[in-house]
Amino acid sequence: MSQILKGKVALVTGGSRGLGAATAEALADQGADVAISYVASAAKAEAVVEKLRAKGVRALAIQSDHADTATAKPLVDKVIAYFGKLDILVNNAAIAVQGKTVDDPELDTVNLDRQWQTNVLGPVSVTRAAAPVLSDGGRILFIGSLFGTRVPVPAVADYAGTKSALIGYAKGVARDLGRRNITVNVVQPGVMPTDMSTEALGDTVPDALLDMHPIRRIATLEEVSALICHLAGPHGGYMSGGVIDVAGGLGI
Repeated sequence: MSQILKGKVALVTGGSRGLGAATAEALADQGADVAISYVASAAKAEAVVEKLRAKGVRALAIQSDHADTATAKPLVDKVIAYFGKLDILVNNAAIAVQGKTVDDPELDTVNLDRQWQTNVLGPVSVTRAAAPVLSDGGRILFIGSLFGTRVPVPAVADYAGTKSALIGYAKGVARDLGRRNITVNVVQPGVMPTDMSTEALGDTVPDALLDMHPIRRIATLEEVSALICHLAGPHGGYMSGGVIDVAGGLGI
């Protein structure tokens, strides 16, 4: 594996499982030292750190609840204290509260509000904390969702809204930080084999959903993390403000 990210330091929020863990491993495979954040699953986070260190890189797990914006600066400060710098920020941490339409009398507004806190104010606060200390020529990646630009099914309004909000914010950050050669992009996966997808769909992807995909399958975590690594690497230096789907053509 090419070590094109050797000497770089990355922070992947929500890195203890799913796409976050896969992204942390992919960045480490390319030589980056990696910090991950987690909310409650300390054992899972430490297991990811062990895998990263086995690849010959430095790694650290930091507890941080991204629904609480006050945790953002301490998180970034700990990364800087441990690694000495920060080059790549992957805003991955998110939750999904789906399954009820906005007129449902049993709509769970408490958790929907927490979803807005986690999915929007979480990455906003981490980005604000990271921007002043991020290396010139650095990278910021926001992990969005296909639902940020297309809503092919009902009962996802708030989730789609959180992911759509990231697009406008990311474009503004790209404009602000372009003078420092910092690129900012949004990666929008479709359905992936994650705990979040299983909670929403069950153990089997419905045929009706697969039929919406021109490439009739869901993504692998490796396919999505590979794009993230490309944008985080030296070949991603002239792409900024982009919103890139990794969804097998779903929604076209």
